[in-house]
Amino acid sequence: MAGRIYDEIKNRIDLYEDGDIFFTTDFIDIASLATIRKCLGRQVEEGAIRRVMDGIYEKPKYSKILDEFIPTDPERVANALAKKYHWTISPCGDVALNKLGLSTQVPVVWSYVSDGPYRNFTWENITLSFKHKTNREISFMSRISIMVIEAIKTLGKDHVDENTIAILRNRLNGEEKSILLKEAADSAAWIFEIVRKVCA
Repeated sequence: MAGRIYDEIKNRIDLYEDGDIFFTTDFIDIASLATIRKCLGRQVEEGAIRRVMDGIYEKPKYSKILDEFIPTDPERVANALAKKYHWTISPCGDVALNKLGLSTQVPVVWSYVSDGPYRNFTWENITLSFKHKTNREISFMSRISIMVIEAIKTLGKDHVDENTIAILRNRLNGEEKSILLKEAADSAAWIFEIVRKVCA
């Protein structure tokens, strides 16, 4: 029985893409949590998977160029957590600036706004921080709109210059600009003015 369960869990994991994040509870249809933990622990020992933190695992991605496994991608973990808990999330702070090309600084804390609760997750030297926003603020907005608005807030009114506007204008396509212009209409007046220039 134990061998069959192990093989069934392993076969399912084999179907995942390298770099995919998964949870202990993803196999609850196969066995009890205690049995699943034992099977996953065995796969960790065999080097087939990586334990990110309690209950969260990764099928690690190998780099032929570096000749080693690539570190766990915090954004993949964030998106997996959001999917598991049915949160709407979007990068904010330094993460938003980095993804939009407004900063080359690698984030120390990977920050996201979320319509879920305030939560922090930590492994190795990585911290994921989810900051609660009301449903009205983000649940019905596109991810790119949330990220642009959060980036503008992070920079602040007095630190958004023509270069910033040009970078954002070039980063967004026509459809994204059209959506952003509509979705930012209820933002603070100074934010909307910047959005209007970006979308011009």
